[in-house]
Amino acid sequence: MLEDALRRAVAEFVGTFTLIFIGVGSIVAANDIHDPSLIGVAIAHGLAIGVMVSAVGHISGAHFNPAVTFGFLVTRRIKPALGLLYWVAQLGGAALAALLVRDLLPRATTEAVHLGVPALGGGVNAGAGFALEAILTFFLAWVVFASAVDERGTFKSIAGLAIGLTITIDILFGGPFTGAAMNPARAFGPQLVGDHWANAWVWYAGPVLGATVAAVMYELLYLRPARLKPIGSAESGVLEPRASEPG
Repeated sequence: MLEDALRRAVAEFVGTFTLIFIGVGSIVAANDIHDPSLIGVAIAHGLAIGVMVSAVGHISGAHFNPAVTFGFLVTRRIKPALGLLYWVAQLGGAALAALLVRDLLPRATTEAVHLGVPALGGGVNAGAGFALEAILTFFLAWVVFASAVDERGTFKSIAGLAIGLTITIDILFGGPFTGAAMNPARAFGPQLVGDHWANAWVWYAGPVLGATVAAVMYELLYLRPARLKPIGSAESGVLEPRASEPG
C-alpha cells in the first residue's frame, strides 16, 4: 500500500512540476519577446495539463492541484492520508519547478515578471479576485469530475483535452485580472521562491472554495446516486442521458 501511494505521489509531483515549470517559463518567455497577448501563456498551461493528465491520469487521477484534491477529499473519493501525501507532492513539485526556472533562466527575465506569481490587475480588488478565482476553479473542477471521474463521461478517454482546454479558456479571460491560477500550487511555488506574498490568500481560498462547490454539486447531482439513465447501446458507442426523464 505504501509503495502504491508513493508511486501515485511521484506522478502528482511530476505533473505539478510540469505545470509550473512550463507555465511560469511561458510567462517569462512571453515577456522576454515582448508578446502582449495571453494566447501563448494560456496554451502552454493548457497543454502542460492536458499532456500530463493523459500521461499519468491512470496512475494518480492527475489532480496536480491541491484544490482539486480537496474536492476529492470532501466527496470521499480519496483517503485523507493519501490526500495529504498528494498535497506534499504537489507543493513540492511546484516549489522545485519555480526554483529551477529562477536559477536556469537569466535572473533579470524572471524578476521582470516576479517569477510568474499571480497578481491582481485591472483595478480588481482582493474580494473580486477571490470570487474570480473561485468561479474559474469551479469550471475546472466541474470538468474534472464530468470528464475524468464520472464513468459515463462522454470524453473520459480524452479527459486531458477537456481539462487542458478549460485551463486555457480560464487564462484567456482571467489572466489579466487574477493571473487565473485556479491552483494553490501554481501560486505557492513562485510565491515561495520569489518571496512575493501580496494578497496570497486569494489564490488559496478562492480555488479551494470553487473546487469544493463544483465537486459537491457534481457528486450530489450526478454521482451519488446516479440519476441519469443511459440510452443508446454499447455497440453504437453512444450512451447519453434521456433528457425527458425525471431525476
